[in-house]
Amino acid sequence: MSKSGVAVHPDCVSKFNELKLGKSIKYIIYKLSDDYKEIVVEESSTDAEWENFQKKIMDAKASYKGKEGKGPRYAVYDFQYELEGGEGTRNKIVFISWSPDIGTLVFPRMTYASSKEALKNSLNGIGAEVQANNEDEIEYSTILKDISKGKR
Repeated sequence: MSKSGVAVHPDCVSKFNELKLGKSIKYIIYKLSDDYKEIVVEESSTDAEWENFQKKIMDAKASYKGKEGKGPRYAVYDFQYELEGGEGTRNKIVFISWSPDIGTLVFPRMTYASSKEALKNSLNGIGAEVQANNEDEIEYSTILKDISKGKR
């Protein structure tokens, strides 16, 4: 249970283990349930196109008390990249916390922020973490630069 009282649904962990062990799932997008009481799996996919994943994250919506805004999300992405100098290919499971600075309602943003650790701590095997609050921070090249140097 998180500081906000939000629980992590067991499907979140089982889907993560599928990604980690099976390697057929490329990414998982998590969201808070409509009543903001539980973190649930919104979607998982085998689609390896970063742009499709990025669009889904950036187009997410959240509503609260009849108002709608941009939706924060959590995601896990099985990031594959080439090492410099032809040293081979690496995979790193990256935990992404997406919470847009502009257009997000206050309650969803605060609830996501205070619930992140509960989900992250439930997922054993995360290789890097990214906090993204604007479109530049969720670009493939930005994340690649950070995780390939071990920064995030």
